[in-house]
Amino acid sequence: MSKGPGLFSEIGKKAKDLLTKDYSCDQKFTVATYSENGLALTSTAVKKGGLSTGDVATQFKYKNALVDIKVDTESNVSTTITFTEILPSTKTIASFKLPDYNSGKLEVQYFHEHATFTTAVAPNQSPIIDLSATLGTPTFAFGAETGYEAKSGSFTKYNAGFSVTQPDSSFSMILADKGDTLKASYVHHLDQMKRSAGVADITRRFSLNENTFTVGGSYAVDPQTVIKARLNNHGKLGALLQHELKPKSVLTVSSEFDTKTLDKNPRFGLSLALKP
Repeated sequence: MSKGPGLFSEIGKKAKDLLTKDYSCDQKFTVATYSENGLALTSTAVKKGGLSTGDVATQFKYKNALVDIKVDTESNVSTTITFTEILPSTKTIASFKLPDYNSGKLEVQYFHEHATFTTAVAPNQSPIIDLSATLGTPTFAFGAETGYEAKSGSFTKYNAGFSVTQPDSSFSMILADKGDTLKASYVHHLDQMKRSAGVADITRRFSLNENTFTVGGSYAVDPQTVIKARLNNHGKLGALLQHELKPKSVLTVSSEFDTKTLDKNPRFGLSLALKP
């Protein structure tokens, strides 16, 4: 794929990952195994509150196709097939879920040196067509996306945004929810090795006349250990400790509590991912 501006979904992704990725108040255990021919098998068990769920997923690659199949405890079978370079500079993703026969979706991504385009079609009883386009370079990108429901003849979404990316920082702004939400975020790396970073995010909901301001950061204590924290103006404080027990095997401990109601017990999450 070409070194272009990236997909529209990548605008603001750095800030979102820094503030949300790996934060959880659930208990999760994952074991993954790999064979010499490239077949991967992953088993996951999750306990959320008093409810326990699990799934088994397998992934294998054949020529230019990557196939992911997942079966969960609700007897749902999810399948995703990703084809690369069927046509030059394209990626095609087909997905469906059984027994929901109306869950099928076909997406085509096209990458150019100064533009990316995506088209996604969900051919169910009420077909939905999603389109997105991004123009620019890896440094500056502007994009928009829209969704159209054929049966009702109405738009399900229309969003627009831009991003400015430098070696040590990234800024993005997105107008989403049909113009109801304005979101701006800024990420700055505090050292050349990118061991530490700070992030600020502000979200404005016009219909609710509500602002949410969140600050956070991450710091790599050593090559195997990372700590993260975040705090918003509503008093929600989260913290996370992630340690690599051995290559690709990671233990994550996270917590969250409301600083405005300190009498309530904080929430804790634990995740253990083992990859022999």
